[in-house]
Amino acid sequence: MIERRLRETGVRLRRLREELSVVDEQLSHLDDEADDKALRSLVAETSGAGVEYREAQLHADAMRKHRLHVQNSILELEGKQDELLDKMSQS
Repeated sequence: MIERRLRETGVRLRRLREELSVVDEQLSHLDDEADDKALRSLVAETSGAGVEYREAQLHADAMRKHRLHVQNSILELEGKQDELLDKMSQS
């Protein structure tokens, strides 16, 4: 039973780490886009450019929040994995 849970936890950890890698890539792109739109809004001095910047920044912030959630899930699963390994070594 412990071994099965360890395998399941390992699979979930791999998937979350892969997801974190994708999220990091997307976040980098979204941050670059927000920076670009911030510069455009300064140069253009129009309200439309400012709106585009705020929308891009909101997308980047949402991705940052998702990244934090994935990181926390990884930490939680790593803790669970450690507990399972401890139980396995005690039996």
